[in-house]
Amino acid sequence: MKFSTYILNTVVAAFLLAASSVAPARADEESLNKLFASLAEPDQENWESIENAIWREWSDSGSKSMNLLLQRGKRAMSAGRMKLAIDHFTALTDHAPDFAEGWNMRATAYFGAGLYGLSIADVQRTLALNPRHFGALQGLGRMLEEMEDADNALKAYSAALAIHPHRPGLKEAVERLEEQVSGQNL
Repeated sequence: MKFSTYILNTVVAAFLLAASSVAPARADEESLNKLFASLAEPDQENWESIENAIWREWSDSGSKSMNLLLQRGKRAMSAGRMKLAIDHFTALTDHAPDFAEGWNMRATAYFGAGLYGLSIADVQRTLALNPRHFGALQGLGRMLEEMEDADNALKAYSAALAIHPHRPGLKEAVERLEEQVSGQNL
């Protein structure tokens, strides 16, 4: 089984597991559920504010020191210092292994450093912890597309689009890859 197929199967299984979960939600999960329900509305004009609220929820680890590591990693990444960003995010994932955004940000830093294998592994961990992470799914789609795995890139983009129908670039990526996969490129 190809590595990307294994990852995609894991992503799909995690997404289906989360979608079928009937366990009672914690207060923060309840607010996220409401945000995602609003985000899914086809005519949602306020989607950017909703997306920002979701990112704020995802970026709060519940620990000031872990949040500080997250911010330091983001600042390093913004400054183009990928090695330093990876170091901060690695410390974060070591100390808060159940904090999905730590894994997502390290995946983003690995991607920025051109380390796709490590990035995909961290995306897999992100999605195991947070199956609705549209950013991780979109990033996975981009990497798979760049690796010329159009079928699995389409699946990742489609999963992201199902969660966040307003996310810039997703609809176009799905349409582009649907044409490519069906052999209808012009």
